Amino acid sequence: MRNLLNTLSSKCEQVVNFLRRKKILSNLDITYQVVWNIFLVFLVFGVISMFFVGGAGAGFFASLVKDEQLRSYEAMKKDIYNYEEVSEIYFANDVYLGELPTDLERREIPLEDISSHLINAIIATEDEYFYEHEGIVPKAIMRATFQEFTNASLQTGGSTLTQQLVKNQILTSEVSFDRKAREIVLAMRLEHFFEKDEILEAYLNIVPFGRNANGRNIAGVQAAAQGIFGVDAKDLSIPQAAFIAGLPQSPFGYTPFYRSEGKVVVKENLDPGINRMKTVLRRMHEGGHITEQEYQEALNYDIRANLTAATPSIRDEYPYIADEVVERAVNILTNQYVLEEGIELEQLDAEERLEIINKHAAKARVDLRQNGYRIHTTIDKEIHDAMNEAIKDERFFGPTKDGEPEEVGSMLIENRTGAILGFVGGRDFEREQLNHATNARRPNGSTMKPLLAYGPAMDIGALQPGHIIPDVPTFYKSDSSRQVNNFNRSHRGLITVREALKTSQNTTAVRGLWMAPHEKSRETLLKMGFRLNPGEPYEAAALGAIDHNVTVENNTNAYATFANGGKYIPSHMIDRIETKDGEVIFEHQIEEVEVFSPQTSYLMIDMMRDVLRGGTASSLPGRLKFRADWAGKTGTTQDFYDVWFVATNPNVTMSVWIGYDTPKEIKREPIAGLSYSQRTQQIWANIANAAYDVRPEVMSPGHNFQMPDGIVSRAICGVSGLLPSDLCKEAGLVKTDLFNAKFAPTKVDDSLQKVNYVLIDDQPYVALDNTPNEFTFSGVMIKEEYIETYRLSGSLQNQLSNVIPDRKAKHNGKQPSAVNNVSLSGSTLSWGKQNENDIVGYRIYQAPNGSDQFKLIASVKGSATTSHNINSGSYAYYVTAVDVAGKESPASNIAKGDNWSAEPLKEEKEEKEPKKDKKEDEDKKPKPPSDDNEDPRKPTTPKPPSESGGSENNG
Repeated sequence: MRNLLNTLSSKCEQVVNFLRRKKILSNLDITYQVVWNIFLVFLVFGVISMFFVGGAGAGFFASLVKDEQLRSYEAMKKDIYNYEEVSEIYFANDVYLGELPTDLERREIPLEDISSHLINAIIATEDEYFYEHEGIVPKAIMRATFQEFTNASLQTGGSTLTQQLVKNQILTSEVSFDRKAREIVLAMRLEHFFEKDEILEAYLNIVPFGRNANGRNIAGVQAAAQGIFGVDAKDLSIPQAAFIAGLPQSPFGYTPFYRSEGKVVVKENLDPGINRMKTVLRRMHEGGHITEQEYQEALNYDIRANLTAATPSIRDEYPYIADEVVERAVNILTNQYVLEEGIELEQLDAEERLEIINKHAAKARVDLRQNGYRIHTTIDKEIHDAMNEAIKDERFFGPTKDGEPEEVGSMLIENRTGAILGFVGGRDFEREQLNHATNARRPNGSTMKPLLAYGPAMDIGALQPGHIIPDVPTFYKSDSSRQVNNFNRSHRGLITVREALKTSQNTTAVRGLWMAPHEKSRETLLKMGFRLNPGEPYEAAALGAIDHNVTVENNTNAYATFANGGKYIPSHMIDRIETKDGEVIFEHQIEEVEVFSPQTSYLMIDMMRDVLRGGTASSLPGRLKFRADWAGKTGTTQDFYDVWFVATNPNVTMSVWIGYDTPKEIKREPIAGLSYSQRTQQIWANIANAAYDVRPEVMSPGHNFQMPDGIVSRAICGVSGLLPSDLCKEAGLVKTDLFNAKFAPTKVDDSLQKVNYVLIDDQPYVALDNTPNEFTFSGVMIKEEYIETYRLSGSLQNQLSNVIPDRKAKHNGKQPSAVNNVSLSGSTLSWGKQNENDIVGYRIYQAPNGSDQFKLIASVKGSATTSHNINSGSYAYYVTAVDVAGKESPASNIAKGDNWSAEPLKEEKEEKEPKKDKKEDEDKKPKPPSDDNEDPRKPTTPKPPSESGGSENNG
């Protein structure tokens, strides 16, 4: 400073001396001295002030940016290009579905795909010196600073595009000298590292533009062009480009759209935005970017008429998919973040585990909103659309109850991959957002039987399809006061496992669960993804009752295990997640969990085929328009709250559930002529048929389930499931069934024995020792020790064809009364049924014309038989009843044939019968049987009634 002043003083003295020599200032010397000294004072003061202010300003600026670290190129690149971009969802096979629902919609686009009109409009409006400056324009900064200090009403702003990019991507929108100073430094550094076009492209992808026609916030020129005018950024016209370029100054003030009562509408007054557009057009014209003609034409452009209409979003068209994909993607990313940090959740307590998961889940949600991921799902669009269209036939749904409609959930899974091809989340998302296919947990009723009641026991050989299992009164072991009830409250006795599953018996299911170790049952369900509390499964789980219940997805996925040869392959909906650059950050890997042996799986498949072949789903094949090797199971839960049908074929597994959100009884009376079970199967068939229409190769693979090695066919005795004995063959009880070769029977059945039996009221009873042989049958009976093993009652055994129950006939201790209503019609002799409860049959006696000597001609077995074919002609007949002890009733009334008479013709009498004394005749008359001296098993001839006694029928 001192050197500068000395130099100035020296120069001034040289000028004065020159003037003196010329005698120009001789007279002004005194005046000069005064003025000069005053000038020097002001000059020195001005220079000192300038340096003071400059130094103070520089010091102040340095203090504002002292905490701003010098950023590297990599760090700045990461910040600048780290802008939010909407993620996209795709159906299977890269079919575009839509954008993931987010608060901000943004689509990245390269600079070469942006209209030159829009680029010119942005530069002309926001930064006319963009290509000349080094990140800042000092004049603009000084103007803005002066306006800020003076609190001017007009604030013109002083930020370049580079500064705006820094503010949006690195700093905040805070109004302060500190933030502004850092912005200036960073803008200059940004210009040092990046080309102008790189800066411009980044800016055009981050700047906010208000709201689109769907009412969503938008940022970036591509989202603005599509959301406001329905075109890509490269196709914007001059007026459209000008309108969009004007929006950043006041995005929500100039936007043409706003929300009103939940709907998006166009503002009545678009003047603010249009006036701003005109300002942009004027600057474009002044800057030489458009001609006069283009300028005038653009001024007359009708903005309102060219605004785009709202387009359905993924949330509008596929709300269940949108929500489901978000949740699954969050879970996937959360698990990845936890793994990347090396955290072992199993070693944390519940509270710590929840805290870790919630923290990473929050990060995952942010990343999904901001990172522009491409999420590829397994959903086949055409199948999914067809499935959801199929449920719109409301004829097969029950009535609305308490304001709730009967709901439905369905899922279709590809067996070999676990890929979810389509699902039905519900009938109306607007009414109920719960996804009934993935998130609704309900008891699965009898569809649990293959998975738990029989599967584990079959896997260890405790049961096989041909094994006998008793369907008899059964009580829970854990509570002997609670009885296991079948659906129809009746029992079928000794039946095979195959028959038990086919007819869905509950008692046999619980007994089947008993036959597998608890740990085996528990492990089986856990391996298939079921949630169990400690101690589960309990006995009622065999009928579908577990604490956490199951989802439609879980149940469907479990059934696919049988189709996969016993390997459980977890279902999935997200195939892979990619970044916007195509980098795969997640790809689903198929995992297999061994649950059942291939032999058990095939045997279960074969048994479930029978469910559709005469079982509880016998009507279903006729409801399908195509053929496939289906095997499935029906299910109904307690109080008729839930109805299920799940079936699998070699390619896919599909399920249907119906019920109410608040559990309540479904309508059991027929709807559309169908029972509740039949209409559930009809809904299943409608969905399957719809899927077949669009993907026949998926629904009907053209081949059947292949039998694995280790399966054999064996003839067995239907009483025990063992190899048939001669008695079993004699009784006609031999059946054939499939077995796991490891568990095929090797022992011959010995449960049967020979017995004589009688029929009383058409029911078989074991005969007594003194029962006349003429009224007994030879049959087969289950041995007493075998009966005790299964605690069978006689009435249940009787349901086994050709097997005599273990019950002996009882004698009532008296002689039977006479048979009544004997009549003769042609060659048919009939009589009234004897009402005694120990009658085992009837004897028929005949006398020829002209004789009263009746002889036994026939014995009729069984008390219920009341007719017999006899010889037509001149004969007379009477009938007696015989009880189990061999006692015979008195003779019935006589039924006479045509022209029968007890007296012979006179001539014949004289020729053939010599006179006899009365005593001899009396001796020759038949005598009644004696209880004491006669063998009751030998027939005797009761004395017939006199001709005048009783009623007669001449036929």
